[in-house]
Formats: sequence, C-alpha cells, structure tokens
Amino acid sequence: MQAQLETAAGTIATHLAQVLAPYSGEVGDAMRHAMQGGKRLRAFLVLEGARLHGIDAASAIWPATAIEAMHAYSLVHDDLPCMDDDAERRGQPTVHVKWDEAIAVLTGDALQSLAFELVTHAQVGSGDVRADLVQTLARAAGGQGMVLGQALDMAAERAQTPLSLDRISALQAGKTGALFEWSAAAGARMARADPAPLIRYAAALGQAFQIHDDVIDVTGDAAAAGKAVGKDAAAGKATFVSLLGLEGAQARAAALVDDACAALHEYGADAVTLQQTARFAISRHS
Repeated sequence: MQAQLETAAGTIATHLAQVLAPYSGEVGDAMRHAMQGGKRLRAFLVLEGARLHGIDAASAIWPATAIEAMHAYSLVHDDLPCMDDDAERRGQPTVHVKWDEAIAVLTGDALQSLAFELVTHAQVGSGDVRADLVQTLARAAGGQGMVLGQALDMAAERAQTPLSLDRISALQAGKTGALFEWSAAAGARMARADPAPLIRYAAALGQAFQIHDDVIDVTGDAAAAGKAVGKDAAAGKATFVSLLGLEGAQARAAALVDDACAALHEYGADAVTLQQTARFAISRHS
C-alpha cells in the first residue's frame, strides 16, 4: 500500500505540474510551492474509490487533483498569522513567510478556484456527475464542512472552558473529515452509485487521522512532521490526547480504523487497499 501511495503521489504531482504550468507571477509560483510535497492521501482516496467503481484513472485524476488543490488552499490560509500562525509546512517555509500575507491570501483563493475548475473538466463525466461533484465539494469545503470546522477550532482556542470530547469530534468532522468523505465518495458519485459505505469509511478514517495528528503533536518531532509540534499543549488546547490520554487516544484511533474497515465489507477483497490506507493513517510519522 505504501508503494501504491507513493506511485499515486507521483502521478498526482505530474498532473498538477501540467495544470499549474500556465500560472505565472508570484501567485503562480506560490501555488506551485503550496502544492509540493505531502502524502496526497485525499487524492489517493479519490483514485481508489473510482477504481472500486470501474472509473478509469484518466477520469479520476481530475477530482483527485481537485481535492489536493482544495486541501492546499486550506493549509495556506490555516498557516496565516491570523489563524494558526505557522512558519513551516511540509518541511518548507509557509507561503506567507516565503512571500507575504497578501500573496498567501491570493494563493489560497486561486487554489480554491482551481479545485472547482478541475472537478468540472469534461473528462470527469456527464454534466450531472460534474454538477454533483461541484455541489458536494462546495458543501464539504464551506460553511457546513471544513470552514465551519476551522471556525470552531479558532473559537475553541479563545474559549475559557476546554471543549468536551463530543464537541472536539464534531469540530474535527468538519475540519478534517468533510474533505476525507468527499474524496472517498467521489468515485461512487462518478459511477452514480451509492456513496454511503465509503462515506462511513471516510468518517471513521478522518477522525482516526485527526486523533493520530494529536498523537504526533505530543510524541513527534518537527523534523519528521515537517511542521511545528507541541503547539496544542503549549496553548492549553483540548485535544483527543488531553482528554483521553495518550494510550486512550491511540486505542480510540485503532477502534475507528476497525470501523472504517468494516464499512467496506460489501466490496470484499477489492477494498483491501483502502483498508490498508486506514491502518496507515494511524502509523504515519507526519
């Protein structure tokens, strides 16, 4: 599975380079900078979900690169001083550090627009399929999904009382889970099939992924993670680890991975790679 993930990441990087080639100036350079590196896990979910439903890779590559553009936009804005104020991302200076805050805002805006352009490419499918993907991506990325989760996360940092476990779970379902769910379900939507099993899979996977991020923030080192660690504890922020303890958080993540794998039962052996992906999510070091 690790080899498959690396191969897919290379394919995504090549396609993104072609897509970004026409972009020039500081914003174009910053877009390419923001899109480099990363595990490409969300794109991999798109490609695997598409494969499960008989969608060819030449069609699936467009929503796969779209979700990477959307994710990159969220990171560029999340790194800004008015939000998480991070100076490093994927082992490189963040966009606002390498350029400035204005370029970072514009770069994020451009990447979000690019995501919708990519998902509406003619090769993706019929007009109905593309409209469905656009609508569901907008919902997943916007004020009912990722943006809502980010807003709740910022509010939590200002709150005098730490969040409960239920509220953290709800926050992360938006901030992390919404794009995971869209990614996993994109292939089913392209095939006009029922996306529910893959949505259940991704909901569990997304929370397990975030719990492991909290674990990395406690146990990891900045060099391996490619970004600052220990920030949550320093800020006194409630996390899965602070509420459940390290072992409790790890056990919860493992149980969620079991739930994610069980959601794929109807696909049988065809879903082995997605099951391995879920296990990878709680074994990575960054």
